[in-house]
Amino acid sequence: MDTELQLIKAHMDDGAANSSNERINGANGEAMPVAAEGQRNVGNANCLQEVTVNNGEHVANGNPAATETDALVHVQTNGANGEAMHFDHAAGGQRNVGNTNSTRENGSVCRVKKELNEVVFWKVRLWMVIIVVLVLIPVVIVISLAVCSAIHEDVDDKFDSSLFKVPHYFNGSFQLPNQVFQEELLNLHSNISQTLAADLQNKMADLYRSSPALGRYFSKAEILAFRNGSVIAEYKLTFKLPEEQQDQLRNFTLSREMVYNVFRQFLYDQEPDESAESGPMYIEPVSLEMFSAR
Repeated sequence: MDTELQLIKAHMDDGAANSSNERINGANGEAMPVAAEGQRNVGNANCLQEVTVNNGEHVANGNPAATETDALVHVQTNGANGEAMHFDHAAGGQRNVGNTNSTRENGSVCRVKKELNEVVFWKVRLWMVIIVVLVLIPVVIVISLAVCSAIHEDVDDKFDSSLFKVPHYFNGSFQLPNQVFQEELLNLHSNISQTLAADLQNKMADLYRSSPALGRYFSKAEILAFRNGSVIAEYKLTFKLPEEQQDQLRNFTLSREMVYNVFRQFLYDQEPDESAESGPMYIEPVSLEMFSAR
């Protein structure tokens, strides 16, 4: 009887010990302690489970109930040789986004290439048409400008000078400071007078003929006399007007102010001439005088 009671008690002690602390052998014969049910629940809530694999190496197994903070923490896994391997969840997400954008860009480029290679008609493709259009646009612009400049006619340049019959005169004088007065200049038939008069007449004729407003009406310029004062030249300008517009032209286009200002501006634009007496003559701008004469 006592023997049976001892066997029953020993059996009960062995069962209690096995239920409280079980050990499981791994593939390599290493012991794996298995926590009690209550302890496993606490461990799952607060930490990572550690599992022993067939080579005796440890792998950190993430808790399924991990928080948002845990998701940003590196997960460390031991490789086959015991080396630590880190996985960054954020970096993995960035790589996925970059791959997606690259795929989209490649798709857009392929779509554009496909559209440009579409056949418009016969063997002509779309990219060929675009190049031809880009080349033709500047060519058409250049041709248009050339044609317009060739056929354009300024109405002001077309006039009949035979209709300009009414004379309009201006008299005046100016000083030649670089000239030395000689008695021969008093005689307009002397060689020196004729040479100097011809140079001055050509100078005045050129300036008025080149005027856009007065050139068509200008007829001639004359030197009437020379007198002492360095050398002072007296001149006469002749313009011819059409009969139907003579009053309007006298008051505006061929007024004394207009003719005088054209002459004076020309004199201010000239450069002083220090050459020999027979060369082009410098006229003092402030010495210019002019008045209208019938």
